[in-house]
Amino acid sequence: MKVFEANITNSVIDFFEIVKDFSFENINKKIKSISGIDSFFNNQLEFDELINAISVKDNMLKEPDRTEYGDFQTNENLSDNICGFLKKSNMDPEIILEPTFGKGSFIISSLKIFDNVKYIYGIEIYKPYVWETKFTILDYFLNNNKPNPPEINIYHYDVFDFNFNVIYSKHKKQKILIIGNPPWVTNSKLSSLGSNNLPRKSNFKNHNGLDAITGKGNFDIGEYISIKLISVFSKLNGYFAFLIKNTVVKNILLEQKKTKYLISDIKQYNIDAKKEFNVSVNACLFLCSFNKKTADTVVKEHNFYTRELIKEYGWVDNKFVANIGLYLKSKDIDGKFPFIWRQGLKHDASKVMELEKRNGYYINNKKETVDLEDDLVFGLLKSSDLKGGVIDKPRKYTIVTQTKIGQETRYIKYKYPKTYNYLFKNIEYFSKRKSAIYKGKPAFSIFGIGDYSFKPYKVAISGMYKETAFSLVKPNGNKPIMLDDTCYFVGFDTLIEAEITRFLLNKDITQNFIRSISFRDAKRRITKDLLMRIDLHEIIKRTKVEEIQKKIMNIDINDWLNYKEKLAKNYFIKNHQLNLFGIQTKHETQCIR
Repeated sequence: MKVFEANITNSVIDFFEIVKDFSFENINKKIKSISGIDSFFNNQLEFDELINAISVKDNMLKEPDRTEYGDFQTNENLSDNICGFLKKSNMDPEIILEPTFGKGSFIISSLKIFDNVKYIYGIEIYKPYVWETKFTILDYFLNNNKPNPPEINIYHYDVFDFNFNVIYSKHKKQKILIIGNPPWVTNSKLSSLGSNNLPRKSNFKNHNGLDAITGKGNFDIGEYISIKLISVFSKLNGYFAFLIKNTVVKNILLEQKKTKYLISDIKQYNIDAKKEFNVSVNACLFLCSFNKKTADTVVKEHNFYTRELIKEYGWVDNKFVANIGLYLKSKDIDGKFPFIWRQGLKHDASKVMELEKRNGYYINNKKETVDLEDDLVFGLLKSSDLKGGVIDKPRKYTIVTQTKIGQETRYIKYKYPKTYNYLFKNIEYFSKRKSAIYKGKPAFSIFGIGDYSFKPYKVAISGMYKETAFSLVKPNGNKPIMLDDTCYFVGFDTLIEAEITRFLLNKDITQNFIRSISFRDAKRRITKDLLMRIDLHEIIKRTKVEEIQKKIMNIDINDWLNYKEKLAKNYFIKNHQLNLFGIQTKHETQCIR
């Protein structure tokens, strides 16, 4: 049966039937003596509405689907297992705090498992969950003879506006456990759904300029809540135990180097989210202790079900790495890449900008045959095309409207009228692009375009796929092949330079290094920041020309020496520029030998 859109058991219904003639003040006192819940009803009207609702026996409502809001309710078996695990780990909290408590699984599990809890605080914005949790707690105490229940405070409140300092000030000398399962969703996703359950507009990681505009200003709601609570409570004695996405743990640790919150013994216990929540997300129990003298910057990653240690990751010598054991074997090549890695084209109009070629005709993603001049049409590769091989034929094509960012596009109308008519006919796809990067820019603007885009030879890698092999991209006919914005590449004027670079990047030592600093469960495993850490100079020191000659046909010693000389000059120029500002690098003497 449902009351106030919340499940209610027969035990609780029977209880309210017996006390239906009480005033709400007296029933509140009665409920507090039984269960510890403070202020079960806010007023007489709420109590009267409940009594009226339970008198209607056919009170059934369909459970709303809130998964799009990142609302994945913790099942009782999982919350019991987690609380049992925490107890076996010698955690004995006096205070339980569960923000965004949902249907209250962790509150009930805490009542069942921990022995010395004196206060419980729960915050939840969704009113039906508030009622359901109250009903569930009352049902638990009605069916379990437990005297002296803890004081339980259930708040119908927005977690982003709740004043946690009140709890902090009241319990400075008691041991607290912050436990829960915050929403697994980003702020931009909730905003697109029209949710008001969002933190006030802020760039809470202080990203600047284009980073904030193009996505780094987007963040996970669970991450925001976690950092807010850690910042308030990390000076108390106690523990933090949250079910969150693995990427959130990584992001918290990334910030930990700067924030130095007093958290230690940081552990990540990976769970099977498909099994527990029927969702394909990499998630875990994030666990740490509060109020230690030193702030930890390393995570021990385990399997939750077997407790097996998988790896350690975190900060090593001011470098953030994904696998400390693997990193220590290849850390010497953690430096600076000699060239600039670029991201591919971004247009956000795939319906009209991406084309296939069949029987000499272009066909767009709307399945329309398109008549265009060939000059602005280039071959296009996407992440799924990059599998480590040599590519000279594209699977798709794209229209390249500019040769550099911000270039005027009026020339298309006069020089390529067919292309212009096609683009203008589909102008709605350009005008409805939401990203701020297109605001105030010429019609049909694209991003990720420059001289580097037109280099004939490219060494490229997918940012989205788990494999880390580098591909060699050759021209298609007499035109360079473009890549989309899920790919990263370096362009070259000569084939031999591209071939040598690809060889060096695909060497075992390089691949092991990439694996040591990249996270397999990240949405974008490879990033520009990661690629810029690969030190080709160090890799070359570990490479003999004979190795390359076995892999690259027609290469001779002069090709290899010329490549090394060019690389050394590149390093010298960069290091000289750095040294003008008093910045020292480990290569400042090596590069001029």
